[in-house]
Amino acid sequence: MKHNEFVAIYDEHVWRVYGFFAYRLRSRQDAEDLTQQTFERALRAWGRYDERRAAVATWLLAIARNLLIDHLRASAPSQQALAESEPEIAAATPDQHSIGLDPDLERALAELSQRERELIALRFGGDLTGPEIAELTGLTLANVQQILSRALRRMRASLDGSELQRKSHLRNQPFTPITDTS
Repeated sequence: MKHNEFVAIYDEHVWRVYGFFAYRLRSRQDAEDLTQQTFERALRAWGRYDERRAAVATWLLAIARNLLIDHLRASAPSQQALAESEPEIAAATPDQHSIGLDPDLERALAELSQRERELIALRFGGDLTGPEIAELTGLTLANVQQILSRALRRMRASLDGSELQRKSHLRNQPFTPITDTS
């Protein structure tokens, strides 16, 4: 493969891979590091890539998904927690380096199960289609669609609740007119 070909692949897919990590992690630094590692692995494995088996985006997100699992395993506080979270990857804890998501969206995502959050990340962060997500995760397309639909409804309810809470808070603030002090 020529250098220019991989540069074009990187340019086309970097934001999909980063988006996947942004939906799964709360650390911008971790998302950037794992995005870089994804493309490093892809470059080393490019000779084994088979376009008949998967589209480039699906292949890159499979690499990203495996890196995320490794990352979360390495940061798991104990083997017990790892065993309990094996198929359902443990939630990332917030840190001071926000990924840049709206706080209400972060809260809505945090309320989802890990499987729901993963599928949301693949769909909206990684920009994969339902069939691509089904292929990558081993789920049926109907199951992917059902999980995404349920997750989006839960997120909408959470976001609507945040909006109502914000409006309620504003209504309870005392009105302070601006007076001319001159």
